[in-house]
Amino acid sequence: MSFSSLPLGDKLQRVIAQKGYQQPTAIQAEAIPAILAGQDIMASAQTGTGKTAAFTLPLLQRLLDKAVDTSLPNKQPSALILAPTRELAVQVNANVGQYAANSDISSVVIYGGVSIDAQATKLKAGCDIVVATPGRLLDHLRRGSLNLSSIDYLVFDEADRMLDMGFMDEISAILKQLPAKRQTLLFSATFSSAIYDLSKKLLHKPARIEVDKANSAAESVEQIVYAVDSDRKTELLCHLINKHDWHQVLIFSRKKQTADSIAQKMLAAGIETKAFHGDLGQGAREQVLNDFKLGKIKALVATDVAARGLDIVELKYVVNYEIPFVAEDYIHRIGRTGRAGSVGKAVTLYSEDDALLLEEVETVLDKRLAPQWLAGFEPDLTKMEPVSRKNSKSAQRQRAKKRALGGGKRRR
Repeated sequence: MSFSSLPLGDKLQRVIAQKGYQQPTAIQAEAIPAILAGQDIMASAQTGTGKTAAFTLPLLQRLLDKAVDTSLPNKQPSALILAPTRELAVQVNANVGQYAANSDISSVVIYGGVSIDAQATKLKAGCDIVVATPGRLLDHLRRGSLNLSSIDYLVFDEADRMLDMGFMDEISAILKQLPAKRQTLLFSATFSSAIYDLSKKLLHKPARIEVDKANSAAESVEQIVYAVDSDRKTELLCHLINKHDWHQVLIFSRKKQTADSIAQKMLAAGIETKAFHGDLGQGAREQVLNDFKLGKIKALVATDVAARGLDIVELKYVVNYEIPFVAEDYIHRIGRTGRAGSVGKAVTLYSEDDALLLEEVETVLDKRLAPQWLAGFEPDLTKMEPVSRKNSKSAQRQRAKKRALGGGKRRR
């Protein structure tokens, strides 16, 4: 199948040709016709598979087909796209602008951390599409700078992440201000019981689109787990970066303080590194990301706020300094590499305390991630906890440790 065979008009086909797109990805090939047919959809696809285009292109076509007079002042938006983070919202809005280049369709992006008055001014001028994070959208609704009564199309991008971040109350409040009759599109990298519950409230006879195994990681990403004592993780990380001359390494920690600490230690070791997390102001975050994309810094240490919405061309290395508490976040993290079919490497630094978390990740992936030793960084077996009960948590950790150390391969 080629893009030219999809029922998209000349204006969008010209943009597609200009961007060099030839064949749609699996999610695009299935989602675009279903959306154009007016169906609600519940779609799952790995990150980096082109799902933004999968909903943006048909959404634009539907707006073009409505033949709305785009010159009208103060026009109310017809489409709302919700995203969990400001980075993803900005990225989606940029894509909307690119795809709508040959039309008069306009969009406004709204998110926290910047002036709400400036956003309100843009909304007052009128637009066709609003791209928003839930919290800031609710702020505009409460102050009356946005009306959702004309929304015909609602898109949830990274719906699972929105729930993980605790946005259910905001989503419920937003839904009360939306027309009951609308087309709703729900996209999620992973499916959980909470997503299924949400879909029952949102969707009407949806088309279920699942182009990859649910909760799976891209096959183009090589996953490696190194067993190492927790107090030597930074040392091992610096060794890997220096020995293999890695550039643009995205490193994940669970806490902001840990991210700052890792970045400071890596700087002291001579590796240009910066931290990226929610305590940074919007301007600082944008500057750090820009420096990372341009290669001005070699490593970026991020909390899971960066697991979604980052679009870094040909990012090859992701490191889990700490395994996430939510196993599905592991998939989101490593999905930053191996995008659009390119190869990537995901390295996880595993210590004794990570045993249960690793098992949860393996359960979600339905795949064994056997920890390995790296010469010179072998874990200290004397630090293992004594077993008091066969089924205690410490016993589980110890068995997982023995399994890892006994079955691991030494890599030089």
